Amino acid sequence: MTIRTLLVDDEKLAIQGLQLRLEPFDDIEIIGTCANGREAIRAIKTEKPDLVFLDIQMPGFDGFSVVQGVMEIEPPLFVFVTAYEEHAIRAFEANAVNYLMKPVDEDKLADTIERVRHRLTERRSAEEAAKLKNVLADVAPDAADQLAEQSSDHADRFEKLINVKDRGQIFRVEVDSIEHIEAAGDYMCIYTGDNSLILRETMKDLERRLDPRTFQRVHRSTIVNLDQVRQVKPHTNGECFLVLDSGAEVKVSRSYRDVVARFVH
Repeated sequence: MTIRTLLVDDEKLAIQGLQLRLEPFDDIEIIGTCANGREAIRAIKTEKPDLVFLDIQMPGFDGFSVVQGVMEIEPPLFVFVTAYEEHAIRAFEANAVNYLMKPVDEDKLADTIERVRHRLTERRSAEEAAKLKNVLADVAPDAADQLAEQSSDHADRFEKLINVKDRGQIFRVEVDSIEHIEAAGDYMCIYTGDNSLILRETMKDLERRLDPRTFQRVHRSTIVNLDQVRQVKPHTNGECFLVLDSGAEVKVSRSYRDVVARFVH
C-alpha cells in the first residue's frame, strides 16, 4: 500500500528535513510540497493525497484553516508539525493522526507512520465493507440482511447492564449511564451521573465486557464513556482533561492522547 503524501511548510529547510526523515519509509510517496495554506488547499483538492504533513504556523492560512478549507471533500489524514506544544489539543480536535514537535524526532515519526497505516487500513476496510453491502443489496438482498444481522450480533455481545454488588446490595447499572470507571487494584469504581459503586473485577476483564467503540482507556487506571464527553481542556506536558456531562474532569495521559482524536472523529 503506497501512502501518497503532501508536505506543507513555509520553511524550505523544514520541508527538506522532513523529506530526508521520510526516505526510510518505502510506502511513503511524496507527491508534492506546498509553501503556504492556499497552495495546500488547492493541492489537496486536486491531488487527493492520503496523508498531509502540515505546519501549523504559516502566514495567511494557518494549518487549522487548511483543514477547514477541505472539509467539503473527503479529507486526507493530517499530521501537524509545530514548534509549539500548546497547539496539541487543537490538533486532536481537528482529528489529526498525531502532532510532531520540531525538530521532528525519528522514533516519534516512525510511530506516527504506523498510526497512519492503521488508520488508512481501517478507512479502506470500512469503504470496502460499504461497497460490499451496496452490491449485496442489489444482487443478493438475503445475504445483505444476513450481513446486517451479523453486525448487530457483534454489538449485542457487549454488556447492556452490569450487576454490581456493593454495600450488601445488588445494583443493576445501565452501561450507557456510566460516565467513567477508575481502577484501584482488583476493584473498579464505577461513576454514573449521580452515583458511584464499587465492583470487584480487574480492569482487563471489565474492558472485555464493554463496547470499545464507546468505552476507551484514557489512562492506565481510567476508562471513559466517550458519549459522555462534552469538552477537552488542555493541560501540561501534552496531557489534557475530558469534561463529562456531570461536570467531572478526567485526565488523559500522554500515552492515550490519540483517544481524543478518535472520539472527535
